[in-house]
Amino acid sequence: MRNKISFLLMLTLLSFAFAKAQRGIRVGYVDMNYILESVPEYQKASDQLEQRMQSWKVEIEKMESAISQMENSLKNERVLLTKELIEEREEDIDIKRQELSDYQQKRFGAQGDFIKQKQQLIQPVQDQVFNEMQKIGQQKKYDIILERSEVTMLYSDDRHDLSDDVLKAIGRTGKAKDRAEARATKNGPPTEAGDEPYMSVQEAADAQEKIIAKQEVVDERAAIRAEKIRVRDSIKEARAREYKERREELIKERARKKDSVLQARRKAKEDKNNNPPGGN
Repeated sequence: MRNKISFLLMLTLLSFAFAKAQRGIRVGYVDMNYILESVPEYQKASDQLEQRMQSWKVEIEKMESAISQMENSLKNERVLLTKELIEEREEDIDIKRQELSDYQQKRFGAQGDFIKQKQQLIQPVQDQVFNEMQKIGQQKKYDIILERSEVTMLYSDDRHDLSDDVLKAIGRTGKAKDRAEARATKNGPPTEAGDEPYMSVQEAADAQEKIIAKQEVVDERAAIRAEKIRVRDSIKEARAREYKERREELIKERARKKDSVLQARRKAKEDKNNNPPGGN
């Protein structure tokens, strides 16, 4: 009896495994770029971000132009300046260059405003898409749902594309004409701009390590530059104080000499008045 029960249990498990194998694994995907392009609020915010980016670029061009003018001015006036003044002007130029580099990093660096604000635009839509993908996956019994831009898809059937289902679920309508054109060409030869080389897990890990190592070098150089600027600022402040003290002392000395001259003239005039020529 016990053997019979074990046999029936084994038969049931095999039947389930066979049914699973017959059905196969269902894999769907979404095209996040297409979804974002179909959300008017995202497009409006993207246009605003583009305007900010252009204003940042204008600011960078102004800073570059100011540095160029300082360099040309120093070049033309170098023969007329003392060594100390030349060094001071060079320090000012280096400081302006560092300010430019810091501004570029602040706006367009890996942790800059452009990346942060772009992520803020995408995050709400991504959250909606993620929630709807969960529901669609459960309702339509998908085992895996991928994001197209994050994987290399050599071929995919349109029936596995859930992008329009997601848009419908979040109350948006896709651009049907553009979608049809994209579907007509997506399985053709990859263009130069859209061709992304395949990377193995190890290659991706190595690439990430290189990026981290490069960022560490950049951070170290930035720290060295910051320390150098701090030292230069200290030297510059000390020179400024020294110059101010010398200037104040020089002004006092000139005032003392002037007072001495005036006193000497007044005394001479008084002696002349008290002892006129020919008088006894």
